[in-house]
Amino acid sequence: MTNHNLFAALRSAFPGDLDEVAIETGPGLLYSWRDLEHGSAMMANLLQSLNLPEGARIAVQVEKSVEAMVLYLATLRAGYVFLPLNTAYQSAEIEYFLGNAEPSVVVCGSANFGWVSKIAFKAGTQNVFTLDDDRTGSLLERAAHCSDRHEVVARQADDMAAILYTSGTTGRSKGAMLSHGNLLSNARVLKDYWGWKPGDVLIHALPIFHVHGLFVAIHGALINGSKMIWLSKFDPKKVIEKLPEATVFMGVPTLYVRLLAEPGLNREACRSMRLFIAGSAPLLIETFREWQERTGHTILERYGMSETAMLTSNPYQGGERRGGTVGFALPGVSLRVVDDTGQRLPPGEIGNIQVKGPNVFSGYWRMPEKTAEEFTLEGYFRTGDVGKVDADGYITIVGRSRDLIISGGYNVYPAEIEGFINELPGVLESAVVGVPHPDFGEVGVAVVIARPGATLDSLRIVAEMKSKMANFKVPKHCFVVSELPRNTMGKVQKNVLREQYKALFA
Repeated sequence: MTNHNLFAALRSAFPGDLDEVAIETGPGLLYSWRDLEHGSAMMANLLQSLNLPEGARIAVQVEKSVEAMVLYLATLRAGYVFLPLNTAYQSAEIEYFLGNAEPSVVVCGSANFGWVSKIAFKAGTQNVFTLDDDRTGSLLERAAHCSDRHEVVARQADDMAAILYTSGTTGRSKGAMLSHGNLLSNARVLKDYWGWKPGDVLIHALPIFHVHGLFVAIHGALINGSKMIWLSKFDPKKVIEKLPEATVFMGVPTLYVRLLAEPGLNREACRSMRLFIAGSAPLLIETFREWQERTGHTILERYGMSETAMLTSNPYQGGERRGGTVGFALPGVSLRVVDDTGQRLPPGEIGNIQVKGPNVFSGYWRMPEKTAEEFTLEGYFRTGDVGKVDADGYITIVGRSRDLIISGGYNVYPAEIEGFINELPGVLESAVVGVPHPDFGEVGVAVVIARPGATLDSLRIVAEMKSKMANFKVPKHCFVVSELPRNTMGKVQKNVLREQYKALFA
């Protein structure tokens, strides 16, 4: 019987010579394919020695490292469910995730062990390990005593491989359940669509706690048996230094803006590059054009979600890469634009984007009602994004029906921020909107009304948010006003606020 475990497919793509270099890190440390094979086997054996229940979740909040990636591979290999958590999350956020997911294992940085372990044990977690980006931690100490031989655990295509948390407009985070089949189908499609070939080398400069860095980049390199040049943090000078040794680069728009600020970025630096890919946030047309002029390369924009991995892409070859669009639906993906009644709209008309395909998740963790709401009777997933398809089939995302802000590639949900602000002393009401930003694509702006008789300090409100939540969620500006614009039904008109503040960072 075929083993549909995603790790089995990735492992089968390793080169015949396991002593070839698989990963080169910033400090010059080299990892071979044999290191990935043995390291993932040892960690998988450690996890299995803990006698975890079937479908156990392994929650991980650590700094980026090759060992952290190996832990992901080990989790797949042992048949458990990987749960990556943004390193910026603070205690209240971690408390919710661990309480909701009830992981059997939590892995965190040594510096956070004190507070994370308390939350984990309270949530019923039996095992808490540490893992740091300098190749230390209790996870590695324990794994060092385990065998480096391991038989990959058999899994069906629809068995869960990962849970990715994505907040909703209510502020309550939802865990998107992704299967081995979801992730493998997407990896295989992208391998063909983006023309991965022998000898490709990927510069990996993204975080590995969300779809882009973890699934799109890592799966892309591994399923092609390609070497990765691994940067623990994005450094534009280091990326430019490494471009002549690479062929593929993936980044969020913020990274391209920062690369363009470097005088060393030119056609000569990009002479060996084959493909630059952008996603996770809208790419400004100015950035798209300036990149063409400076490097001679046209950035390939694509579109995906936590719930679906990649859905669309501009063509690698055989067609024009159009700035401002996200290209065509990928092979196997059915995408339609419909009105509020579910009727399909003709080309050029703006409506709600719905998708169906082997890459689309099965639903939200422990939220059957929410899952039912988000799927149509025909099995299409309601993405919550608004867009259009032109006469040539190119898809353009024009907005997000749920007021989602994508700042530097991270999802920021205004309702979550508003809920926090509204609880602060003296606050009557707040509204958070996204406005254009030359570096981050979009950033949040908070507009706040004080309670009668109260005096609010906008700087203090921002400082309070920074102390309690991930920095990428914190609005870049806060304005205290006497009233919010409303329609006749009393609903805040966020479109008016966006228009009012759209030039704030111009």
